[in-house]
Amino acid sequence: MQLFFKKLKENAILPTRATAYSAGADLYACLDEPVVIKSGETVMIPFGIACQPSDAGTVILIFPRSGLASKNGIALANGVGVVDSDYRGEWQAPLHNSSQQDFTVEHGMRIAQAVLMPVPFPEILETDTLDETERGTSGFGSSGVK
Repeated sequence: MQLFFKKLKENAILPTRATAYSAGADLYACLDEPVVIKSGETVMIPFGIACQPSDAGTVILIFPRSGLASKNGIALANGVGVVDSDYRGEWQAPLHNSSQQDFTVEHGMRIAQAVLMPVPFPEILETDTLDETERGTSGFGSSGVK
């Protein structure tokens, strides 16, 4: 499996892994000048890259970096970003500041991480019936918290 990255901006930084077996590859902010994310604000931050996976049966999921989220309140506004295997546009991340203080994003900061996953493409069919299960239609919170 290979990921082919194209730099869309000269100052873009290709994703890197912190260790040989890191599941996620760090993604770097690609900015001409620092961007301030005010408390409660969401700002789209570009990475300056586009990608083509060697296998179309994949998806790239963009997750927040746990340290940035837990220490600074900076996480993805959409929870997890989805980059389809046929998308060739610039990668970006909507960073949200849930802390009480402004946060400055500078060029080259590691602000998110990308994880490649296989994706099945099932045929979508309509039916009038579904199999009965022990759980049935019990949903949100039905299994309790303890």
